[in-house]
Amino acid sequence: MKLIDKDLMSMQEVRELVESAKEAQRELARMDQAQVDRIVKSIADAGVRNAKRLAQMAQEDTGFGVVSDKVVKNVFASRGVYEHIKDMKTIGEIERDDEKGLRKIAVPVGVIAGLIPSTNPTSTAFYKSEIAIKSGNAIVFSPHPTALRAIMETVKVIRQAIAEAGANENLVSCISIPTMEATSTLMHHRDVALILATGGSAMVKAAYSSGTPAIGVGPGNGPAYLEKTCDLPLAVKRIMDSETFDNGTICASEQSIICDEDMAEAVQKEMERQGAYFLDEQEREQLGRFILRANGTMNPEIVGKSVKTIAALAHLDRVPEDARVLVAKETGVGRGHPYSNEKLGPIMGFYTGTDYVDVCEKVCTILYYEGAGHTFSMHTKDDKMVDYFAKRVPASRIMVNTPSALGGIGATTNLQPALTLGCGAVGGSATSENVGPLQLLNYRYVAYGKRELEDIKAQIPDCEDGICKPTTNLDDIDVDEIVKNVIAKLRNY
Repeated sequence: MKLIDKDLMSMQEVRELVESAKEAQRELARMDQAQVDRIVKSIADAGVRNAKRLAQMAQEDTGFGVVSDKVVKNVFASRGVYEHIKDMKTIGEIERDDEKGLRKIAVPVGVIAGLIPSTNPTSTAFYKSEIAIKSGNAIVFSPHPTALRAIMETVKVIRQAIAEAGANENLVSCISIPTMEATSTLMHHRDVALILATGGSAMVKAAYSSGTPAIGVGPGNGPAYLEKTCDLPLAVKRIMDSETFDNGTICASEQSIICDEDMAEAVQKEMERQGAYFLDEQEREQLGRFILRANGTMNPEIVGKSVKTIAALAHLDRVPEDARVLVAKETGVGRGHPYSNEKLGPIMGFYTGTDYVDVCEKVCTILYYEGAGHTFSMHTKDDKMVDYFAKRVPASRIMVNTPSALGGIGATTNLQPALTLGCGAVGGSATSENVGPLQLLNYRYVAYGKRELEDIKAQIPDCEDGICKPTTNLDDIDVDEIVKNVIAKLRNY
């Protein structure tokens, strides 16, 4: 009976939060761009002020990651996101072309349901609050239960910042009694216009199945290719920095390394020099049985944990105290090959290919198994290699010469700073973008007439004989010039 009471209380709470958010959003819709931007800046400033305190709370609640790295994520998700979006036009008329007779007006979607994961709880709350309000929307969060205290405190900070900017604090709110029923009620609520889903595959699938429009993201499982022209020590440094950042909790982090066979020895030596520990066959089997559960899904005990903790949990006795990343040589992909999965911890698979063509095929196989549409990274000085992989690899983000985790979210690249990374249709996502304010808007177009029906009819070719004749005079076409251009293109292919 107590469980039922809790469920009913959480469902009622959702209804009240959505109603309050709806009213707050109506008030926001009457504000101009400058007023909206002032609210977003207030949230960003509050995020920076409270970055360390909230980072500590997140680590204490979940046991994931590194406090100092979580501070970086909080600052990135508040100030970094703000700096990127502050000059965006998102309120009212945002484009106008009088010559074409077209006007484009931004229209907020309304109330957004925001799902917050345990891996990036406080930073995700700042990021989603800023992009929601920037686009004129309110947001109601469904928090991961293991990070409830940290998320609730973050929302408290955000609400105070909103009030200080002179707006209705109910623009951002959070379920305080997190249950599956509460999340379901939120996602199915008639006044929720959009779901912004970041979390496990089951939750994202539920969001897409709710009947409410949703932007969700699939798992990351990005391979990193060390191409033969790369600066090997620098490439390995970037990968190690990325994989150890917050103990690998960012979904864009490298989950495996791949190189040409003739580079394998040099890559392994450089990785070991920089703190990687390569497992022997027995250790590889032992850890492999631990990192995946019987049903083939990732063991949550490894998520965001240090190498030392993972080694202790898996009873790996020979791992050095100063090891930064655990590396296991892998030859296959799929069930029975645990290192081909997403791990979200400082554990990597190590693959080789005969050449770049073989490497590309293996990268595609890994991503199609898990991580399609997400992120792939490569380290190279050869732009032709970049072009080759970019045309073939099923990833929305191709990271070149950068730590993939930080590049993918837009920290070390000029991508939209984001903690929700779309995977496109190939990954079952509604967008392939790094999600920002522009993905949380509808657009209303005003179009002025420029042609009459008679003008359209005048363009119709002569179809008197039952066969429509092209209006182009073939005598005016320079066939020699066309042939020359085609040959030139074939030679450059």
